[in-house]
Amino acid sequence: MIESPPNAKQKLAPPAIPTAHQDTFCADSLPPRELWPQMRCFGIPDFNYPERMNCAAELLDKMVFGGNGERIAIHFAHGQWTYAQLLEKANKIAHVLVDDLGLIPGNRVLLRGANTPMLVACWFAVIKAGGVAVSTMPLLRVRELIYVAEKASVTLALTDTRVSTDCELAMQSSDSGAQRREVRVMRFNTHNSDHSSSLEWLMRQKPVQFKNCDTAADDVAMIAFTSGTTGRGKGTMHFHRDLIAASDCFPRYIVKPGPDDIFCGSPPIAFTYGLGGLLLFPMRVGASTALLEQTTAAHLLQGIQDHRATICFTSPTGYRAMLKKVRDYDISSLKKCVSAGEALSLSTFEAWREATGISIIDGIGSTEMLHMFISSSGSEIRPGATGKIVPGYEARVLDDQGTEVPDGQMGRLAVRGPTGCRYLGDLEQQEKYVCNGWNLTGDSYVKDKDGYFWYQSRTDEMIVSSGYNISGVEVENVLLDHPKVAECAVVGVPDEERGQIVKAFVVLSADTEACDATIHELQNFVKSQIAPYKYPRAIAFIDSLPRTHTGKLQRFRLMGKGVRKETDSDMAFQVLQPSAWARPSGYANGISARGRNVFIAGQVGWNPLTCQFETDDFVAQIRQALQNVVKVLGEAGAQPSHIVKLNWYITDKVAYCSAREEIGQAYRQVMGKHFPAMSMVVVKELLEDRGKVEIEAVAVIPE
Repeated sequence: MIESPPNAKQKLAPPAIPTAHQDTFCADSLPPRELWPQMRCFGIPDFNYPERMNCAAELLDKMVFGGNGERIAIHFAHGQWTYAQLLEKANKIAHVLVDDLGLIPGNRVLLRGANTPMLVACWFAVIKAGGVAVSTMPLLRVRELIYVAEKASVTLALTDTRVSTDCELAMQSSDSGAQRREVRVMRFNTHNSDHSSSLEWLMRQKPVQFKNCDTAADDVAMIAFTSGTTGRGKGTMHFHRDLIAASDCFPRYIVKPGPDDIFCGSPPIAFTYGLGGLLLFPMRVGASTALLEQTTAAHLLQGIQDHRATICFTSPTGYRAMLKKVRDYDISSLKKCVSAGEALSLSTFEAWREATGISIIDGIGSTEMLHMFISSSGSEIRPGATGKIVPGYEARVLDDQGTEVPDGQMGRLAVRGPTGCRYLGDLEQQEKYVCNGWNLTGDSYVKDKDGYFWYQSRTDEMIVSSGYNISGVEVENVLLDHPKVAECAVVGVPDEERGQIVKAFVVLSADTEACDATIHELQNFVKSQIAPYKYPRAIAFIDSLPRTHTGKLQRFRLMGKGVRKETDSDMAFQVLQPSAWARPSGYANGISARGRNVFIAGQVGWNPLTCQFETDDFVAQIRQALQNVVKVLGEAGAQPSHIVKLNWYITDKVAYCSAREEIGQAYRQVMGKHFPAMSMVVVKELLEDRGKVEIEAVAVIPE
C-alpha cells in the first residue's frame, strides 16, 4: 500500500498564517487538510519561501526594482513591452479593479481572451490586487462559461472585446436559466471606445504605482479548470507559493533558460501548460515571451521566425503540423523545444530531430499539479520515454491496491512534490485523486530500472486529442440535448494526426433518418454549444448501447466498432480542394455529393494561398470570402447561380448595416445578380481573430 508520509499530520497542518482574503470563498471551498497531498520538495532542499508572498510581485515587481525594467518582457505582432511597461499597465488595471470595480482580496475575476499583452497585464493586476485569477480559453462557449462563473462564484470578468459577447451572456445567466445579478464585465483591447465598459478608458488617469496586496504564500492565487472524466471541468486551486514553486522546478532543472531566451508557443495562457511556458517561466529568469494570437503551424513558425524565439512550447500535434511547413521558415534561432498535452510518439520525435536537429523535451504535467513533474532534457533524453522525475518531485507506479510494482511492470502513476491537487468544492473527486498524500494522475506508466517513465495509456476515460483534454461525458451531455438523440456514448479512438479523435455512438430518436445530414446536424450542434475542438469528428449510428445486466454502460465494447466519419457517406462524394491551396486540417473546403448537391465550408476573408489576412477592411474581407466560395464552387463545376443557400457569420452588426450598399456592390461584382433562395446573417465571434466574416454556401447543380 502507499504508506502515509512521515510526520504527515504535522506537515499537513502547519500553523495557520493570517490570510489577506476578505472574501473567504476559496478558503471555504478547499478540501479538508487531511485530503490534501503531501506538498514539499523531494530530492532538493525545500525552497523556504516567506510566509507572506504575492507571486505577481515576485515575478514582475522584483524584476523592475532589480534594475531590469528596460528589458523586453513581451513581443507581439505590433511591438514590444518592457518589464517596466508591463508593470505600469498592471498597476493601472489593479487601480481600476480596486478603485472603480470594488474588488476586495479573495474575489474571483474571470479572464477571457487570446494570448495578448493586455491579457497578461490583467492577470498580473488581479493577482497584485489580491484577487483570484480564473482564466478561460476564448474557444469556450456560453454554457461552459456559465459553469465556470457559477462554480467559482465569479461576479467580475475582464474580456477581450473581440470575444466579449459570449462572456457577457454567460455572466448574466445561470445553469437554471435565472438571470444573475450584480455582475460586471469589462472589455480590454477596446481602443478607448465604449467608455462605460472600456478597461483602457478607466485606466487612462490611474497612477502607475500600486501597493500590492500583502497576501499569504498560502492564499489562493488562481483557479484553473480542467476537463475531467466526470463531465464538466473541475476547478483546481493553486496558491501564490505553488506558482513560484512550479517556476523553480521544471524550468530550472530541465529547460534551463537564461535571461536572453525568447519563449514562444501555442498553448493558451488559460492552460496551466501555457501559463507556465509562456508567462511564469520566462519572467522568473528575466527572459521574454512572444505572444501569438493565432497558433496554427504556419502562425507558430512565422512567430518563431519573426521574433527569433529560442524556446518553443507546443503539443506533439503541433510539432507534426509544423513538420509539413518547417523548411519554408527560418527557425535557426530555436534552441529548445518542449512537448506536453499528449504522448509524444517516437516517430514525431525522430522526424522533428531530423528536420531541425533539436531533440524535443517531452514531459507530463496536469492542471491539478500545475505543471510538469516528469521530463528530461539534453543527454538525459531517452527517445520514446516521457523522462525521469523532475527534481522536487517523487513518483511511483502502483497496482490497483496501491502497492508499488516492480520496475518494468505497468501500473498507475502516483506523484507528489511542492505542488498538488486541491479541488474547488469537490470532495468526491478529491478523494479519488489524492490517496495518502499522493496524487493519482489517471495515467498508466512503466518505470524502467534506470528511472525512466514510459507512458502506456490513460486509466480513466479522458480523450486526449491534439493536446486537448476532452471529457466524453461532457460531449454526451450536449448530444443528449438534441431532440434527434435518444442515447449516446462518446469515446476516444486512435488517430494518426491527433493522437485520438472524439467518436460518438448515437441511438437516434424514433423517425430520425440515419444519414449524413443528421451527422452534420449533430456535429454543428455540438460546435455551437461547447468549444469546437470537442465536437465528434466521427459518428456511428447504432440500435442500442452495450450495457451490463445492471445497466452500466460498457464503453470498452465500443472501441472496436466501425466508424462513420463526417466525410463518410452512403453516397459518392468528392472533396473540393483547389490544387494550389494548402490542405486544411480537420475539415474540407467543400464536398460534392451524389445528386449534385455542393456544400461549401465556411470561407473567411483571407488569401487562401497563404492563409493570411491581407486587410482588416470589412467589405474587402467580404469580397475575398465570396471569391473563395466561388473558387471552391468551381472545383465542382458549379457557378454562383447554382447556390441555394448562404450563411453569413459576421463579427460586427453595426459595420454590416452601415456598409450594406458597399457590400451589395461587392456581392454583385463576384456573384452576379443571382441571389440564393435562402440566406441568413448571424452575428458571431470567429476563431480567426482578424476575421470579420465567414460565409458558408450550399449549391445544387441541375442534372
